Amino acid sequence: MGWLSDSVPPPADTHAKQQLVDAIEEARPDAAPALVALHRVTANVLRVKNTWRFTLSHATAHTPIAAALWEEINTHTVELMNRAQREGLLAPDADLEWTRQVYYALLSEALDRPGADQDPAAQDPDALATLVIDTLLHGAGPRG
Repeated sequence: MGWLSDSVPPPADTHAKQQLVDAIEEARPDAAPALVALHRVTANVLRVKNTWRFTLSHATAHTPIAAALWEEINTHTVELMNRAQREGLLAPDADLEWTRQVYYALLSEALDRPGADQDPAAQDPDALATLVIDTLLHGAGPRG
């Protein structure tokens, strides 16, 4: 009968992706200014990604359900990036597709920081969210 039956759980990567969608929605990104929403979403996503680190980094080929979940994640992210742009957090001419890709890369890199395995505080989702957002919005250049 396949994994869609009640007796067989979905594949782990599908379950992990659903938890990412849930984490984004639990942050209620439409209920706060874009910067607050971006921080909430980022911290929630980092919590899930940390829990499902291996599964999400070694996901199996997309099933239709997994592909639909990725599309939902991308849609939420693009909507939030659009709001950030409208609210002046991102430049009016910023390439939002590129910004989304950079944001995803920063999320992944945040969990793999050198020395983080020796310092549990370095894995704090709220501190990592601040680091990700600061890097996304300001880069590594001097502050003006």
